[in-house]
Amino acid sequence: MEYMGKYKTWIGNPYFDDETKKELEAIKNDEAEIQDRFYTDLSFGTAGLRGKIGAGTNRMNRYTVSLATQGLANTIKSFGQSTMDRGVVIAYDVRHFSKEFSDIAARVLAANGIKVYLFEDLRPTPELSFAIRKLKTISGIVITASHNPKDYNGYKVYWEKGSQILDEIAEKITNNIKNVGEFSNVNIIDRQEALDRGLLKIIGKEIDDEYIEKVKNLSLHDDIDKDINIVYTPLNGTGNIPVRRVLRERGFNNIFVVPEQENPDPDFTTVGYPNPEDTKAFKYAENLGKNVNADILIATDPDCDRVACMVKDKDGEYVSLNGNQTGALLVNYVLMSRHEKNSLPENGVIVKSIVTGDLSKAIAKKYNMGTVETLTGFKHICGKANEFDETGEHTFIFGYEESIGYVYDTIVRDKDGVISSMLISEMAAYYKKMGKTLLDVLNELYEEHGYYKEKQISIILEGIDGKNRIARIMESFRAKPIHEIKNSKLVNLIDYLSGNTDTPPSNVLKYRFDDESWYAIRPSGTEPKIKIYIYSKADTMESSLAKIEDMESAIMKRINSVN
Repeated sequence: MEYMGKYKTWIGNPYFDDETKKELEAIKNDEAEIQDRFYTDLSFGTAGLRGKIGAGTNRMNRYTVSLATQGLANTIKSFGQSTMDRGVVIAYDVRHFSKEFSDIAARVLAANGIKVYLFEDLRPTPELSFAIRKLKTISGIVITASHNPKDYNGYKVYWEKGSQILDEIAEKITNNIKNVGEFSNVNIIDRQEALDRGLLKIIGKEIDDEYIEKVKNLSLHDDIDKDINIVYTPLNGTGNIPVRRVLRERGFNNIFVVPEQENPDPDFTTVGYPNPEDTKAFKYAENLGKNVNADILIATDPDCDRVACMVKDKDGEYVSLNGNQTGALLVNYVLMSRHEKNSLPENGVIVKSIVTGDLSKAIAKKYNMGTVETLTGFKHICGKANEFDETGEHTFIFGYEESIGYVYDTIVRDKDGVISSMLISEMAAYYKKMGKTLLDVLNELYEEHGYYKEKQISIILEGIDGKNRIARIMESFRAKPIHEIKNSKLVNLIDYLSGNTDTPPSNVLKYRFDDESWYAIRPSGTEPKIKIYIYSKADTMESSLAKIEDMESAIMKRINSVN
């Protein structure tokens, strides 16, 4: 019962503040809760930290944030004084304690002699990536839990190219966190002292202005219907100011913002689960859309790196586009537009994750552009942009993954809801001038390239028991693949944990069948979930959907057999 010993240490150690102790005292008779809070340390991975807010070693709190930052500080210090002088830029979102955690991180870095640039207020995650490149810092931190529920927060670390850290740096930070030892070994100074010593600089407008200008420069067409009606919701997150600003400055005349979701709300009162990938998040946007006759609805998640959209169909109803569909539309729009302008590079590529659909690959091939696949996550997708900077092997044009994350060009090295909102609006306005909706264009792509359909299933399995069941499910699929589903026969199994792929080892299994259908299964890296991705291709929509149903039935039968 090591967790109970840790619990008692936190209760009795004078280092921990009274509020923390009071919170822990309140659960003294709930052993399951004590176990969940202390059975492990909140792990620092390539996505940094993410977890529920609260007291304990397995929670996001001032102590786990300060410990992680000391580990980051020691990593930066190991590279020498010039690296320390380059500094770290910090941004934060609307969540509970985001501002406090960013302040603690800044004070720990400053106490270690590392220069810190701290945004004056809420900023979207992609602007953090932009700021790293603009300020030439060695690293960046954003305090956010992205689209997780309100009781979560997180801590993402970026490196000098503006993309999230990869394994090599993450392992250095992890080892340095372990070497810190006790929480009391963390160095921290007062904010005023950091300012007085010139180690802390507050930033804002100057970065905003340049970021917005660079985003606008990514526009592909201006001869569009700028009177298109657009409903936008930031879901009470950080997108409100930058997305509205870039659309306004691009000349769109009819932008309607959902009033209930316009301003910051860390409880996400009107939406609950602030994930625009879930169509329930569009409830208020749909109501407003019908009132103002909107052509499209756009929603960004709380830290504005992900974006989803809905499109009005011929019956006046709003149809959701999933990440694969929006990604394929954007790839087509970008490549078609640049082909018309004769500005496609000879060695250009789109980059997508291994669990993202293949329609974009067919579109890229039409324009003689390549497709590169990476592990899930924009640390890998934009990691390719960094790699191409060094090798010159390819030119990064567009990156995306099925979970509604997209980025065009390389001014930002992460998924960007500001850039994507502008491009989706522009794309819809471009086709509206031609008398088409995005649904019309998507159907044209299906007719040209085949009916690619998809379905994602996420199964939540929390706690120790859930974690162990996820491991057993993965082992079942790994040890005994499903070789045949109806008339589809397995032709290729890729085990990304084997080390025999072009990607770093990862606990992902992917199964390809002889009719170009496939599925993949993996545990989530940030949430207590196991995810299944199912894809099909056929000559008709009906046939493609039938394949999805057959595959889902076979996969779920296997999963339900694993206790």
